[in-house]
Amino acid sequence: MTTVVVCAGGPKQELCSFTSFQQQQDVVFIGADRGALYLIEQGITPHAIVGDFDSLSEEEYQRVLAWTNDQQRFQEEKNETDTDLALLKAFTYAPEEIILTGVTGGRLDHYEAAVRSIYRLQKEHPHIVLKIINHTNMLQFLLPGTHAIYADKRYRYLSFFAHEEPIKDVTLRQVKYETTKEEISLGTSRFTSNEIIGTSGSISFSRGICLMIRSID
Repeated sequence: MTTVVVCAGGPKQELCSFTSFQQQQDVVFIGADRGALYLIEQGITPHAIVGDFDSLSEEEYQRVLAWTNDQQRFQEEKNETDTDLALLKAFTYAPEEIILTGVTGGRLDHYEAAVRSIYRLQKEHPHIVLKIINHTNMLQFLLPGTHAIYADKRYRYLSFFAHEEPIKDVTLRQVKYETTKEEISLGTSRFTSNEIIGTSGSISFSRGICLMIRSID
C-alpha cells in the first residue's frame, strides 16, 4: 500500500507527527512550497517538491533543491494553489492513501481551499483515502456505504457532520452513542464527540457526504 504524505507550508506547530510514516514502507513525501523545508528539517528527503516557493529565501530554496531530484517550480500567478499542485503530483504515485498536513492554523482561506480540494478529490477518486491531519485532529470525507473506523488512542473523539446535504440512514455501531437509520441534518451538532468502544466501530449511510473529524482532547 502506497501512502503519499503531502506537507504544505502552514504554521510548523500545526504539522502532524511524521514518525509513524517514516517507519512505514512505501511512503512517498512531497513538499509543497515551504512544506519542503519542513520535511528536510525533520530529516526527511522529499521524493518531490512542488510550488512557486515564494515563501522561501533564495538560500532556503537552494537548500531544498539539494535534497531532491524531482522539483517543479511554477510562476506565482497561477490558477492552482501550491497545495493543489502537490496533491496532483501525489496521484502520479498511484497511492491508496494521501495524507495532507501543513494546511491548518494560519490563513483560514488556505485551510478552506484545502478542505474543498480534499472534498472534490475524494469524490473524483472514491477508492483512495484522503485525509487532512495536524497535531491534534484528522479530517476526511466519507461517501455513502459502510466504513470501519478503527480505534486510535491518538484520536479518541469522533464527530460527524453533513457536508452540502443531509446524510440519510446513518447507522453507528460499536460507539458510545449508537444510532440506527437516522439523519445528520445540515447545521446540527448532535453527532459531535462520540467515542469508539473496543477495537473498531462503524458508520453506514445511504446518501450524502459525511465529514468525519477525529480529535485528541
